[in-house]
Amino acid sequence: MKNKKIKIGNVILSNDNPLAVIAGPCVIESKKHAMALAAKLKKITSALKIPFIFKASYDKANRSSVNSYRGPGIEEGLKILAKIKKNLNVPVLTDVHTEEQAVLAAKVVDMIQIPAFLSRQTDLIKVCAMTGIPVNIKKGQFLAPEDIFNAVKKSESFGNNKITLTERGVTFGYHNLVVDFRGLEIMKQSGYPVIFDATHSVQLPGGGGNCSQGNSEFVFPLSKAAAAVGIAALFTEVHENPGKALCDGANSINLKQFEDILKKSIAIDKAVKQ
Repeated sequence: MKNKKIKIGNVILSNDNPLAVIAGPCVIESKKHAMALAAKLKKITSALKIPFIFKASYDKANRSSVNSYRGPGIEEGLKILAKIKKNLNVPVLTDVHTEEQAVLAAKVVDMIQIPAFLSRQTDLIKVCAMTGIPVNIKKGQFLAPEDIFNAVKKSESFGNNKITLTERGVTFGYHNLVVDFRGLEIMKQSGYPVIFDATHSVQLPGGGGNCSQGNSEFVFPLSKAAAAVGIAALFTEVHENPGKALCDGANSINLKQFEDILKKSIAIDKAVKQ
């Protein structure tokens, strides 16, 4: 299967291309915070010469608790993402949860993302595909690697073959995820760029009772392992102070960890793809 090249703004993702990175906070906490963090991430990735796509959610609709912070909402959130895109000249990605959100988000962002929990929702995939912009489909925690090919066929059937596929771990008993690295190779058989979500893969869903927990110390080794397989991009949630993040802090990494992970992963990626 020939590896496809998918263009997201000024970044081209392919399993053959040098490793890229998709990074940002789990959720937009404020305009000031998102702008400042995006600028810091661009500075690090520019210095390392690694293609960079900024990610952040305007609304986390699947939080464990009804009292958890969800984000600024779609209207304000898209305004912030548009400003980051324009001011920093970087592609931006955000996730959508409904067909209506997909239509609105596609007018602003360079790539829309279908959350793992919604990766089998045909109507959502249909509308995302029909926007015409690239779509990142996260493989559900409940799916075998080859099951994601059905989501690919859905998107293709609605006229969109600008697809990337993301691994984020598989449910392994209560409050635990595990990554089967065979899955990355299986997903690559589609020819579409495969992305490894290094931070959600160490999440402990619902592990805190009314919130998720995580084991961020494993982000580094799992990132290196994924780079050794030969993938298109790493996906990481980054925060200056993960302990104070309003969402997914337990599985997020700080800026120093982000830079260290990229340095090692780039070196592995180069060795593999030579």
